[in-house]
Amino acid sequence: MKSHYYLITLALALTFCPGLQAQTTIRIKDSEANGQIIPKEIYGQFSEHLGSCIYGGLWVGKDSPIPNKDGYRLDVFNALKELQVPVMRWPGGCFADDYHWMDGIGPVKDRAKISNNNWGGTLEDNSFGTHEFLNLCEMLGCEPYISGNVGSGTPEELAKWVEYMTSSSHSTVAEMRRANGREEPWKVKFLGIGNEAWGCGGNMTPEYYSNLFRRYTTYTRDYNGNRLYKIASGASDTDYNWTEVCMKNIGTQMDAIAVHYYTAMTWSGSKGSATNFTDQEYYRALGRAVAIEPCIQKHIEIMDKYDPQSRVDLLVDEWGTWWDVEPGTDPGHLFQQNTMRDAIVASVSLDIFHKYTRRIKMANIAQVVNVLQSMILTKGDQMVLTPTYHVFEMYKVHQGAEFLPVEYATTQIATSDKGPVPSLSVTASRKDGVVNVDITNPDLKNGQTLLLTWDNLGKVKKGDVSARILTADKINDYNDFGKKAKVAPESFKDFKVTDEGIEIKAPAMSIIAIAIK
Repeated sequence: MKSHYYLITLALALTFCPGLQAQTTIRIKDSEANGQIIPKEIYGQFSEHLGSCIYGGLWVGKDSPIPNKDGYRLDVFNALKELQVPVMRWPGGCFADDYHWMDGIGPVKDRAKISNNNWGGTLEDNSFGTHEFLNLCEMLGCEPYISGNVGSGTPEELAKWVEYMTSSSHSTVAEMRRANGREEPWKVKFLGIGNEAWGCGGNMTPEYYSNLFRRYTTYTRDYNGNRLYKIASGASDTDYNWTEVCMKNIGTQMDAIAVHYYTAMTWSGSKGSATNFTDQEYYRALGRAVAIEPCIQKHIEIMDKYDPQSRVDLLVDEWGTWWDVEPGTDPGHLFQQNTMRDAIVASVSLDIFHKYTRRIKMANIAQVVNVLQSMILTKGDQMVLTPTYHVFEMYKVHQGAEFLPVEYATTQIATSDKGPVPSLSVTASRKDGVVNVDITNPDLKNGQTLLLTWDNLGKVKKGDVSARILTADKINDYNDFGKKAKVAPESFKDFKVTDEGIEIKAPAMSIIAIAIK
């Protein structure tokens, strides 16, 4: 397929000597911009009833000594507000296909207590349910994405949940919502018809799931002008047959199909430490992260065959790194630390998503608090912002911006089991008269001398340019409780505006955000 982003790979066997890199030119091809917008939903979040993502993360309850706003943990809430979260997916994940929504409504003391069998057998008291989630989304100003129960639920159950949330009628279900304290219906756009139907969502074949999708979507109706955007449970990374069958059998009856892709070292045995890893393991992880690009290309190729008008969107509604849990924590709670390595995986992944927004309209990193590659970690009344949080904060300027193609040369800095690791990753966009460029140098040893140029942006003055940098002393540096943050954005001054463009000295393992007025 034709791409509006250009990546030229040179001298694939070349290895770098510290300090001997030639200048690389990055050209912003603004003359070739075609109005392609980076959907804000690319910066979506994922919240699951897993470990302390919900309880102790998003929610502490109104009676908690931890400062809260109507039960929502205030420090976490404020940090998410700063990120401008556009969409949040809930209640799972694997939990979704064990979740029965009526367990989580009504007086908290009367709600069902169940065992969270997917994630450690933890007791789930359902004190955080439909009202708590949808009210949180309203407070954050983000779209809710409901993942419906197809694995153990029925079409009737999902249909009534949609009615409960979105109907303004005086049906028994809508009156139940009113009795539980919500007069007006919520706006709910995104509805997932099951999750990971090939695995924890029912161990189905794509043929069987396709028929179930058609059945369930028949009974999930639009109420009062609330149009549902219905999302099919898609493939696990490179399961292209799943996409093929769903596109053939469901087609445009779905609004989107979701793919899941994790940067994990292995799915059998140890996935490796989140903080104690070698340079080789770092490059191996990065190779797996950038390998999402050919995976996306192949899924899009299949979709184009059945849907050349691009009416069905592709969502990456679970993505991120997956390491071993922190020592001493519950293996079923997936609590892992978050280092500069995770930040670089996040930046190069977002750069890739920007390139394919003809099809990719949403991505939801897993997960928002305390689980896998999270934005935020909490412990008691303490909170830290992770390196990945800072990437999302630096990149939020791209939400709803016009994508600008870029052209640059890159070399190979390492080889992983998934392919070569490129020496550079760049993305650019334009919004409200500002061009924002993010440059990632993943090389652990070598800085890079870069020249940033453009087609038609005109002459730029020094005062028109500002920049920030995210880097660390070591690639396994992370932010810990009760300690000064080791990884946080700082002002970046190592650039010079010339007649040719902007000369930049990009340090090793760094992410630089440049704004040009």
